[in-house]
Amino acid sequence: MKTTISDARAAVEAVKDGDTVLIGGFGMAGMPVELIDALIEHGAGDLTIVSNNAGNGDTGLAALLAAGRVRKMICSFPRQADSWVFDGLYRAGKIELEVVPQGNLAERMRAAGAGIGAFFCPTGVGTMLAEGKETRTIDGREYVLEYPIRGDVALIRAHVADRLGNLVYRKTARNFGPVMATAAAVTIAQVSQIVEVGALDPENVVTPSIYVNRLVEVPR
Repeated sequence: MKTTISDARAAVEAVKDGDTVLIGGFGMAGMPVELIDALIEHGAGDLTIVSNNAGNGDTGLAALLAAGRVRKMICSFPRQADSWVFDGLYRAGKIELEVVPQGNLAERMRAAGAGIGAFFCPTGVGTMLAEGKETRTIDGREYVLEYPIRGDVALIRAHVADRLGNLVYRKTARNFGPVMATAAAVTIAQVSQIVEVGALDPENVVTPSIYVNRLVEVPR
């Protein structure tokens, strides 16, 4: 598979109406804002978005929500002091919500990338999050069956890429990027710099190029 380099608008042409889109970021840290802006311009709608948060302020994911392109939000933190866009949509009945504990969110995407059919986890046992789900007692402890979260497209942000698509992240901006890259059929990475093959220390590469389909350079 060859990784292509393009501008943001061309890169997000892969997103179709009704797709499930994984969007990296922990709040605004690591969020691929320029890719999201391009997705808004692209116009795809009826989307299911998987991300840690449900948007912050009025930019990035919050702007996508405000544009009315999202049917369902799957996330760990739907309510924060600056998540007023999602809050308003949810209270108005204009968006669906699935809350997933943060560890489960990461593990369910990791399971998708690893080809795991499902897994048992104790998080959520005895709460509303376990309602309707299969449970099993293992060695005296109750567990809930969780299924993988797969994306049609992942929009992630890394620090530097080489022309093959190998990715290096910067500090906490890494967050969900690596698992999302493995869990989606198409991964689009926004990076601050693209360097020649051989310029990256292989020990620093976190996401190998086999998981990256498209690169978009946005210099910082």
